[in-house]
Amino acid sequence: MAVPKRKLSKARTARRRAANWRLEAPTLVRCARCRSLKLPHHVCPTCGTYRGRDILHLED
Repeated sequence: MAVPKRKLSKARTARRRAANWRLEAPTLVRCARCRSLKLPHHVCPTCGTYRGRDILHLED
């Protein structure tokens, strides 16, 4: 089993863990057709359109 040769410093450990506080909620935009919230540059899960075109044929 691999064992570290040297102890990692507290600063190095803290630097690695420092990115966790930066996590944010994803940005949401309104769909042009149905006005529901969706991820940008993704097909709308509600109406199935992307850039004004029907991509998914959803059953109502």
